[in-house]
Amino acid sequence: MKAARLPVLALAVAAGTATPRPARAATGSIRGRVEVMRELPAPPARPSIGELAMPSPHDVPNRRRSVVYLEAAPQGAFEEHEGRAVMDQRHETFVPYVLAVTVGTTVDFTNSDRTYHNVFSLSKPRRFDLGRYAAGQSKSVRFDRPGVVRVFCEIHSHMSAFILVFAHRFFATTDADGRYRIDNVPPGAYTIVAWNDGEPRETRTVRVGEDGGVVEQDFVVR
Repeated sequence: MKAARLPVLALAVAAGTATPRPARAATGSIRGRVEVMRELPAPPARPSIGELAMPSPHDVPNRRRSVVYLEAAPQGAFEEHEGRAVMDQRHETFVPYVLAVTVGTTVDFTNSDRTYHNVFSLSKPRRFDLGRYAAGQSKSVRFDRPGVVRVFCEIHSHMSAFILVFAHRFFATTDADGRYRIDNVPPGAYTIVAWNDGEPRETRTVRVGEDGGVVEQDFVVR
């Protein structure tokens, strides 16, 4: 998605002085807590011959972590971010289970296990297959389109994760207590979404005032 064009501000100069620019509107923050009450059944595994014979022990991903985001970004907020993030492979589990990034971010898929992994995705926003690589190695993927990308390991059928790619910066991943905070939100009314374990679960309408400040908004996911 192309970045929204910003208005050009002309500088008027007279008698050696410049007309001062208008002060920027105050921005606010949206914060709260996402309480996940719903039962989380074990994710279905893709059976493999090796694991049917002798399943190996592995960690359980934290599927209660949620992502809270603005459904529509403020005008002019669409941007590309040349950043980096890490999705580790540890104890045959993707860590974190859900990763939220902006368009333009490169994700490093590090192998911290003692076995080979093969990370891949068939999701439309970003299809890739990194092939098999050994412990201590890392391979990278750049995410250029917004959307939800489901990640798997070709070798270990129980491994899966999500990468949410946003065309704006107004999102946050909940911490271990389910709390989130989205900063620098311009004044206005917004639809805010709580996403958990594969899909949007709850939506609310919030309003950030002209004087900024903090807006409290909690969610209960059942």
